[in-house]
Amino acid sequence: MLMQYRTVKRLGTAEIVIKKSRFIGFAKPVHDEAEAVAFIESIKKEHWNATHNCSAYLIGERDEIQKASDDGEPSGTAGKPILEVIKNQGLKNVAVVVTRYFGGILLGAGGLVRAYTDGAVAGLAAAEQVYKVLHREVRVTIDYTWLGKVENELRGRGMMMEETEFTDKVTLRCLPLAKDADHFMAWMIDLTQGQGEIQEGESRYVEHAELPA
Repeated sequence: MLMQYRTVKRLGTAEIVIKKSRFIGFAKPVHDEAEAVAFIESIKKEHWNATHNCSAYLIGERDEIQKASDDGEPSGTAGKPILEVIKNQGLKNVAVVVTRYFGGILLGAGGLVRAYTDGAVAGLAAAEQVYKVLHREVRVTIDYTWLGKVENELRGRGMMMEETEFTDKVTLRCLPLAKDADHFMAWMIDLTQGQGEIQEGESRYVEHAELPA
């Protein structure tokens, strides 16, 4: 699994007008090709009367799945420019549709490339770009006598936490970066003088506005 990647946070929509043609950019995070295709089809259904619904998506840790559609525009003037915007912004697991309502003025091949590029950029900006960073859950179970010390140390390091469990002992559910998990567990053993029970959980991606230090 990748330690981190950039994607978009939510469905974003933005409209620009170029020589009386309306270009509406839609961008959405997707997890697989089926989700990307369903998203594109939903836009086509919503904007069934548009002149074109051009699209592209990029999916996979190594960008294994890349598709682009000109949807009737001259070859290479719409889908490919949209895909290039996704690539140039360093994004993964993203689908983009740029819908065009023709305004009566021909743009030419170069004009179309610029228009679909700008529409994709606008849609991606509206979708708010974020980082997905791989964390690993580590459960630290301690006696109540250790709670104050351990919590203070965790707060001091700005450790991401989930809900603490209180039973006959206390279980702190910590989310260190996956790349730091082994070091974190060794630190917890040392901090609790070997009296803490350390359990390693699953790795998962957590959303961040900026990359953690």
